[in-house]
Amino acid sequence: MDIKKTAKIFKALSNSNRLELYIKIAEAYETGFETGGECCVADIMGCLNIGAPTISHHIKELANADLITTEKRGKFLICRINEQLVAEVGKMLVLNRLDKNPIR
Repeated sequence: MDIKKTAKIFKALSNSNRLELYIKIAEAYETGFETGGECCVADIMGCLNIGAPTISHHIKELANADLITTEKRGKFLICRINEQLVAEVGKMLVLNRLDKNPIR
């Protein structure tokens, strides 16, 4: 994975509100049999302690980092985890760990 792309991903997740939002979207993905792996932003706004304009900004940042995809359905915004990117990041982290000598 490209270093600049990786840095953009971790920068997007470095904000605590954005990380919390991403986790809520990921939780919806994990219960995909009920929701089709989708998360309606309106459904999670109540459990986040931030306003709609701020949530909108954070969603844009997550989408710009390719962590999520978004789709408008009428007045609702639907978010999905970018499963391929999550797999790439996970693989990169495991490979980096395996390449290092253990610290003793």
